[in-house]
Amino acid sequence: MPHTESDIRKMLDKIGVEKIDDLYSDVPQEVIFREEYDLPSAMSEIELRRHFEELGKKNRTLTVFGGGGVYDHYSPSVIPHLLARSEFYTAYTPYQPEISQGTLQYIFEYQSMISELTGMEATNASMYDGATATAEAMFMMVASARKKNRVVLSETISERVLEVVKTYADFHGVDLTVVPAKDGVTDREAVSAEIGKGDVAGVIVACPNRYGIIEDFTGLADEIHAAKGYLAINADPSTLAVLRTPAEWGADIAVGDGQSLGMPMSFGGPYLGYMSCGKDMLRKMPGRVVGATKDIDGKRCFVLTLQAREQHIRRQKATSNICSNQSLMALYATIYLSLMGRQGLVEVNTLSCDGAHYLYKKLIETGKFEPAFNKPFLKEFTLKTNLDVEKLNEYLLKNDIMGPISAGEGLVSFAVTEKRTKEEIDKLVTLISEI
Repeated sequence: MPHTESDIRKMLDKIGVEKIDDLYSDVPQEVIFREEYDLPSAMSEIELRRHFEELGKKNRTLTVFGGGGVYDHYSPSVIPHLLARSEFYTAYTPYQPEISQGTLQYIFEYQSMISELTGMEATNASMYDGATATAEAMFMMVASARKKNRVVLSETISERVLEVVKTYADFHGVDLTVVPAKDGVTDREAVSAEIGKGDVAGVIVACPNRYGIIEDFTGLADEIHAAKGYLAINADPSTLAVLRTPAEWGADIAVGDGQSLGMPMSFGGPYLGYMSCGKDMLRKMPGRVVGATKDIDGKRCFVLTLQAREQHIRRQKATSNICSNQSLMALYATIYLSLMGRQGLVEVNTLSCDGAHYLYKKLIETGKFEPAFNKPFLKEFTLKTNLDVEKLNEYLLKNDIMGPISAGEGLVSFAVTEKRTKEEIDKLVTLISEI
C-alpha cells in the first residue's frame, strides 16, 4: 500500500489503536499463520512466460459430449477481441446517456435480438444466468397475479434451475409446487389439476427440457390464462432459430441461459440470463430496459427507458432487488448473433441435430443402450443403460472425452453440437463398444 509511516501513524492515532496488529486482536491466535510464505522467487519476463507455458501444457482439451444446460458451441474468434476493448471492459451502468451511447446501443441491440428470437415484445438488459432469471420470472408472475402466491413448476426443467428456483421461493415466501414428469415430459393432467384449484399465479415449463425432449405445449397457455394465471417458458435461445418460440406457445415470459449463444463453457461461467415478456408485464420485469429515441437535434440516440429495480423506485414497489446485470456477456451474445445471423443459427441447429441423431442411432446399435423416451429431440437426448456412468466417464476422460451426464435411475444424457465431427462421434462409439 502506498502509505508512509507517517500516514499509518495518523490513521492509527485517529482511531485510537497502537499498532496495525491490534486491528486483528479479535482473531483467535490459533488460526493466525506465523510461518514464512512459500512464495517463488521473482522472475524476469522471459522466465515468467516460460513458466506459464509449462503450466499451460498441463491443460487438456476435451471433446465434449455432455450438455445439461451448458453446451460446447462454436465461438467466432473475433468476439474475444472486440469484447476485450477497454471501453467495454471498464463500462459501468450507463446512468449518463450523453456519455454512454456505445453501451446503451449494444444493450438495445441485444434486447432487440433476444426479442426477435423469443418473439416477445420486450427484453431487459440481461440477468445473471438462466437459473436466476427463471426465479425472477416466478416473482413476476406472483407480482402480476392478484392475491395468488403459488407457482407450478415442471420437474422436466434442469435440476440446477429447479434448485435455484426452490431456494428463491423459500426465502421469498412463494408457495412452489413441482409437478412430476410423465414419460419424460410435463404431466399435463397434473398441471391441469393444479390450475383447477384456482390459486395458481403461474406455470413454468422448459423446452427443450432436461432430457433434451422438445415438449408440446399446445393449449397450455389458454388453460392458464383462463384461470387468470401466467405462463413462463425456459428455453435454450440457440434452439429458437428452428423451434417454436415462447411467443408462439402463448407464453407471457421467456427466460433461459444465453450460454448456448457461442459462450465458452469456462468451467461454469460467466454466462448470462435473458428475460423477455409482453408489454403488459413490462413494469414487473426486473433490471432495466434501454430504449431508442431522438436527441434535441433529431438524431437517433439511446436512453435507460425503464429501471424497475429497487435502487430507482420505491423499494416496496420493486418486483426484485437485482441491482446489476451481465452486460459484458450481453455484448458477447450481441456480437455472436450479429455474426451468425438467422442462416447461421439454422445451420448450427441443423448440424447439431444431424450429429445427435447419428450418435443416438450408433449408441443403440452397441447394445449397451436403449431408448428412454419416444419423443423428438434436437441436440441432446437421453438413453437407458446398465453401465456404471461414473466409471464410463472415467474411462472416456482417459481418452480425452468429456462424457454424458447421469440423469438418475439408469438414464444418461448425451449432447452433440455443430463442433462435433463424425470422426469424434465414431471414436466415442468405438470406445464405449470396447467396454
